[in-house]
Amino acid sequence: MTIETHAPQPGFDAQRGLRFGARTVVVLPHKDGQGREARDPEARLAEASGLARAIYLDVVHEEVIRIRKASVGLLFGKGQVERMAANVAATEAELVVIDGIVSPIQQRNLEKELKTKVIDRTGLILEIFGERASTAEGALQVELAHLSYQASRLVRSWTHLERQRGGFGFLGGPGETQIEADRRQIRDRMAKLKGDLEDVKRTRGLHRARRQKAPYPVVALVGYTNAGKSTLFNRLTGATVMAENLLFATLDPTMRAVALPGIDKAIVSDTVGFVSSLPTQLVAAFRATLEEVLEADVIVHVRDLAHPDSAAQAGDVEAVLRDLGVIDGEIAIPIITALNKIDLLEPDQRAALLSGAGDAAVAVSALDGEGIDELTHLISRTLQASQRVHAIRLSQGDGRRAAWLHQHGEVVGRRDEDDAVVLQVRMPDEVKARFDAL
Repeated sequence: MTIETHAPQPGFDAQRGLRFGARTVVVLPHKDGQGREARDPEARLAEASGLARAIYLDVVHEEVIRIRKASVGLLFGKGQVERMAANVAATEAELVVIDGIVSPIQQRNLEKELKTKVIDRTGLILEIFGERASTAEGALQVELAHLSYQASRLVRSWTHLERQRGGFGFLGGPGETQIEADRRQIRDRMAKLKGDLEDVKRTRGLHRARRQKAPYPVVALVGYTNAGKSTLFNRLTGATVMAENLLFATLDPTMRAVALPGIDKAIVSDTVGFVSSLPTQLVAAFRATLEEVLEADVIVHVRDLAHPDSAAQAGDVEAVLRDLGVIDGEIAIPIITALNKIDLLEPDQRAALLSGAGDAAVAVSALDGEGIDELTHLISRTLQASQRVHAIRLSQGDGRRAAWLHQHGEVVGRRDEDDAVVLQVRMPDEVKARFDAL
C-alpha cells in the first residue's frame, strides 16, 4: 500500500476549502527551555513536516528559527519575518505552518507580512483529525473542536468576505456567502453537537457493556503517532488496517480477534496515536477514544526505538496514561512495552538501547516479524497472571457480595449447593484482594 493510493488529487475542495498539494513552508520557532522545547529541534521539525504531509501538503521548505523572546505582535523578530517572506516568495508557497501556538493577532499580522495563509500546530492537527475521523463520534468531536477554535479567530483574523476561511478548513480560499464567525450561530451549533455526542456516548457505552460480557481478554495497543501500532496490529491479527509511514494514518479504534499461546481468543485493539502538544480543543475527543484503553486487560505500549526523541515520546504517552489513571492511579492495568523498529538499528545500538529495558519489554520489528513470538508469549503470560479464575463460595442470601463480583469481575461459572453458591470469577489478583477486604 502506498501513500499515493490514498492521497486525494491536488485541487480545491469546495466543501472544505482545502488545497490538497498546496505548496507549504514549515517553520519551527525554537527557544531553549524545558518540556517540549528541550527536544531535538530537527526531530521536532521533521514531525511538523510529517504532520503537514499527513494531509498531503507539498512541503517545499522547512526550517528552525531560533527566538530569544516571542514577539507579541509577530512571534518572530522583524528581520526573521522578512527572511520568511523572502522564502515564501521564492518557493511560491500558498501556506505557512508554524509548529507552535500562534495567537489570533500574531496570525493576522504574519499573514499580512508573508502575504499568504498561516496556521499553527493546533490548526494543523485539527485539519488532520477532520480528514481522518470516520466514526460518528469522531466526526462530531472534531467539528466541535473546529468551532471552538474558530470562535476565537475568524472575526479577528478577517474583516472582509474575500479572505474569510470557509467550512471547517483553515487552508482554503474565499469564504461562504455569510460570515461563519457569527458567534451566536457557533454557540447554537456547538450546543447541538454536545447533545448529539451524549447520544453517541450512551450508545457506545452499551456496546462496551456487551463486549465486557464476552469471556475474551482485551489487549490495547497504544503509542506515539507513527510508532508502528497499526503495522504491529496487522502483524498480530493478520488484518489489513491502513499502515503507512504517515502521522495519524489511522484515527478510529479498530478491534480484531487473535489467538495467543494458551489463550484461544483475545481481542486486540488498535487506538489512535498520541502526539505532543495535543490541541486543548481535541483533548475531550482524544479521551473519548482512549476510553477503550480503560477496558483493556493488558496495554502494549509501542515505541519507535529508532526515533531520536523516543524517550520523550514515551514520556508523552505515559503522561496521558497517568492522566487516565492507568499509571499510579485507581485502574491497575498491566503495561508491556514493545520496542519497535529494531530493524532500523545497528547491532551495537540495539544492545545499548535494550540494556535497561526491563522484563516487561520486548524488542520487535513489526515490519519483518522479529520478536513477535516473544511478544505474544509475554502478552499471554501477563493475561494469565492478571486474569486468573477464582472459585468464591458465598451464602445463598449474600446478594450484596454476589452483585459486587458481577460488577468488578467476570462470572464465568456457577455451582449451587444446599446452603451456598460457588462462583467462578475471572479477575485480577488486586481486585480479588479488594473483595476479600469487604
